[in-house]
Amino acid sequence: MKSTGLMLVLAGLGLVVIGLLVYSGALSWFGRLPGDVRWEGEHTRVYFPLVSMLLLSVLLSLISFVVRRFL
Repeated sequence: MKSTGLMLVLAGLGLVVIGLLVYSGALSWFGRLPGDVRWEGEHTRVYFPLVSMLLLSVLLSLISFVVRRFL
């Protein structure tokens, strides 16, 4: 039961850190990477953050691997 509590505390701290980064503007580049697809028509806007989501997937997979490996 202790490991579950520790994981919840670490997840909460991680969310606080991410929230502070977003609030300070340090992550303003995220979602504007070169491979993100944007198309604007006269009455339509389409945005598909392909590269941003690939980067996020790799980061979350890495975090998941480290958590499973050491906890």
